[in-house]
Amino acid sequence: MHSDVTIIGGGPAGLATALSLEALGLSVTVLERAPLAQLAEPAFDGREIALTHHSVSVLQRCGAWARIPPVGISPLREARVETGRHNHPLTFDTHGKGVEALGYLVSNHLIRRALYEEALSRPGITISAGTGTRRVRDGQGAVSVLYDGGEIETRLAIAADGRFSDIRRLQGIGAIVHDFHRAMLVCRMAHDSPHHHVATQWFDDGQTVALLPVNGGASSLVLTLPPDRIEALRVMDRDCFNADIRARIGNRLGGIRLVSTRHVYPLRAVYAHRFVTHRFALIGDAAVGMHPITAHGFNLGLKGQEALAEEIGVGLARDGDPGSASVLKRFETRHRLATAPLFAATNGIATLYTRDEMPFRQMRRAGLRLADSLSPFKSAVTNMLMDKRKSA
Repeated sequence: MHSDVTIIGGGPAGLATALSLEALGLSVTVLERAPLAQLAEPAFDGREIALTHHSVSVLQRCGAWARIPPVGISPLREARVETGRHNHPLTFDTHGKGVEALGYLVSNHLIRRALYEEALSRPGITISAGTGTRRVRDGQGAVSVLYDGGEIETRLAIAADGRFSDIRRLQGIGAIVHDFHRAMLVCRMAHDSPHHHVATQWFDDGQTVALLPVNGGASSLVLTLPPDRIEALRVMDRDCFNADIRARIGNRLGGIRLVSTRHVYPLRAVYAHRFVTHRFALIGDAAVGMHPITAHGFNLGLKGQEALAEEIGVGLARDGDPGSASVLKRFETRHRLATAPLFAATNGIATLYTRDEMPFRQMRRAGLRLADSLSPFKSAVTNMLMDKRKSA
C-alpha cells in the first residue's frame, strides 16, 4: 500500500493535518487506534477548548468550523485572573479591539467530530480506525509504516498520537517531561446566576480553580489539586460533590450543580527534544504538550500543522517531495521558535501560581495588581490571547 503522507493518530491535530495536506493534492492515510464509533461520535470528555481568532480561521479554511453547531460555540468576552480570596483581579477584555470576543470556547468532542466529518468527505484522505501502529522503518526515498495487519510505504510519516507518544519513543526521540504532581478534574456545572461570558481563574491556597463560560446557563469547571484529592472528588456522591464545589468557589454564580460526567487528567507538560527525523515529523501534543494554564495547547497544535503544511507546499513546488530534509528542517525551526519561549513561560507561570509558600503568594498578589495597572502590558497579553492573524 502507498500513501504520500501517513499520519499516526486521528485526534484533532492529526485530522487537521490531514485536511491541510490533502488540500495540497497529497494522498493522506490516517491510522487511529480507537474504533470507528469513537471517531464518528466522540464522547464528551470534559475539555473546553479556548480557540483564538487565528485557530477559528484555520478551522474555517479547512471546512471544519461550519460543521460545529452554533449552540456549541461560546464567545469569551472577558477573562479574570485572581489569587486568594477578595483580591484585586487582573482582567482582559475586548474594549477597543473591534471584536465581540477574546476567543471562543468549544467542547473538544465537537471539534473532533467536525474534523472527522470533514476528513471523511475528502477523497484524498483514507481513515483506518481500530488500527495500532507498530513502528516506522527507514527506506530509500520513503519510509514504511508498519501497522496491525499491513504496511504503508510513504514519503512522510507524522506522529500525532499525543504527549506520551509511543511512536516518538520508538523513533528514538526523547522529551522533556515536567510533572506538576497535580491532576485536573473537568466537568460542566449549571448555575443560577449568569456568567456574562466571563471566564474566571483564581489561585487559592492549595487549589487552582477556573470557571469557563459555555452556552445554556452553565460553566466548565476546571479544578486542580493533588491526584489523590482529585480522585476522591471524581467518585464522590453527586450531592456531596455539589456542596464541595460550592464551598470551593465561594458561592460564585449562585446555586451550582453537576450536569455532566467528571473527567480527570494528569498535569504533565512535554517538549520533544526534536520535532523531526528522516521523513518523520511530530505534530500536536506529540511535539509540545502544554500546561493548560494559558489555554494555548490546541492553538499551538493547529499552528504547528499549519507551519508544516506551508513548508510542504514550498517543497512540493520546488522538487515535489513532501518529506525532504529541507522541508522538515524549516518546519522544525519555525515550530521551535513559536513554542519554546511560550512553553518555558507557561511552566514558570504554572509554578509561580500553584506554589503555596508565602513568598509565592506574596509575589503573585503583587504581580496581579501591578499587571492590571499597566495598560501596554494588558493590551499585549490580550492581543496574544486573541491571536487575530489570519491564515494564508
